[in-house]
Amino acid sequence: MRKRSEPIETAGGTETMTAVVQERYGSEPEAVMRTARLVRPGIGTAEILVRVRASSVDRGTWHMMAGLPYAVRPVSGLRRPKLPNPGRTIAGVVEAVGSAVTGFALGDEVYGTAAAAFAEYAAARPDRIAPKPAGLTFEEAATVPVSALTALQAVRDKGKIQEGQQVLITGAAGGVGTFAVQVAHTFGARVTAVASTRKLDAVRALGADHVIDYTREDFLAGPRRYDAIIDIAGNRGLQDLRRVLKPRGRLIITGGETNGAWLGGTDRQLRAQMLSPFTGQHLGTFISSEHADGLRDLTALIDAGALRPVVDRVYPLTDTAAAVRHLLDGRVTGKLALTLPAE
Repeated sequence: MRKRSEPIETAGGTETMTAVVQERYGSEPEAVMRTARLVRPGIGTAEILVRVRASSVDRGTWHMMAGLPYAVRPVSGLRRPKLPNPGRTIAGVVEAVGSAVTGFALGDEVYGTAAAAFAEYAAARPDRIAPKPAGLTFEEAATVPVSALTALQAVRDKGKIQEGQQVLITGAAGGVGTFAVQVAHTFGARVTAVASTRKLDAVRALGADHVIDYTREDFLAGPRRYDAIIDIAGNRGLQDLRRVLKPRGRLIITGGETNGAWLGGTDRQLRAQMLSPFTGQHLGTFISSEHADGLRDLTALIDAGALRPVVDRVYPLTDTAAAVRHLLDGRVTGKLALTLPAE
């Protein structure tokens, strides 16, 4: 019997692929991630097989890898991961189409989300993928689905940001933040972006009207009051944020990390939702929705030149653990991509 620590091999004649394998939880990517040969996934009648050309990593990758906070484990697996790897984003070429699927054909270039995406092939649902923007490389396109969908929904759907409004975006140089700055700017908002010293020029180039270096000043200490705050990585208390929010303003918490193993920062989001009914300010959070309609909206923005991915670095699939390590080091501007060779 094969031990769990051994590479997964298949019988002769079975089509295989290179994929990232993670068989246990752990906070150190080098200790729990490796590559191996796995059986190529099959598809159902309502699925599409995608030959993956690129994927990407984000904070969600680490959460699924580590199984932290524990609140994610009912989804990811209580004692060990349910899926062989934590990848979620794909950009690639349609390899096979289920008999019940319409609108996609062999050879179509697509992007979106799929389970176990750190692999040469992934089975995807047609309502989770869309045609790849023609002007993006596969690596660029793979960085869009999760982070840009989160940014679009935070700014447009939850923040309800309109032309001329004052908007504060924390974590503006990160994966979600670089997209949120661009979306808010496109909607005509006056954007104040919070980032560290060496990332200020990057967020300014994305359309930020004002930039604040959080390493040198308190971004909540100035006189400006905001119609909306998109709080991606601020980790400031609710009362601090509310003081710079206008009386009818909207606070949308989309991220923030703490060392809490059980809630990992979501306690702040829960408190915001509980307090919101008792104040004129809207205080809330949301779970982003991954769907083809949102991807098509993003494609329209990309095609119009209003949105572009910021790719910090590209790693080969075999160096996925190194990519996650780079992310954890906190020096990334924008996104990290994983690339797979074309056949």
